[in-house]
Amino acid sequence: MKKAITLLFLSTLAAPALADECALVIEGNDAMQYNLKEMSVPATCKEVTVTLNHTGKMPVTAMGHNWALANTADYQAVATAGMSAGADNNYLPKDDPRVLAHTKLVGGGESTSVTFKTDGLAGKDLTFFCSFPGHFAMMKGTFKVG
Repeated sequence: MKKAITLLFLSTLAAPALADECALVIEGNDAMQYNLKEMSVPATCKEVTVTLNHTGKMPVTAMGHNWALANTADYQAVATAGMSAGADNNYLPKDDPRVLAHTKLVGGGESTSVTFKTDGLAGKDLTFFCSFPGHFAMMKGTFKVG
């Protein structure tokens, strides 16, 4: 009986995690850091929602953060091109097919999210990063679908 109760308890703990496996949350702070270096979703997720919470206090103009996704081979070039795209374009080249998904820029205390399809992303070498000028070198990580 005790074993059955333990298993029942453990299964109730696991159930909410499974329901949210296609929704991820990441934090950015005033020290120019994400709290995660790797994010992943199972291949069964047809869509993914990534929520970025800026846990700092600085305004978007001084320490803005976003979350962008690109193939690892492209991310540095995208981030570099984004600097000249300006804040109005979230420091990302406008309509660039190398940008697979992105949020808007947010400042301290703000949140934003993006939902995107995972078609064709399974098994690819992907990098997520912040495209605010100068941030992409430190604020980056791997993203996996599979």
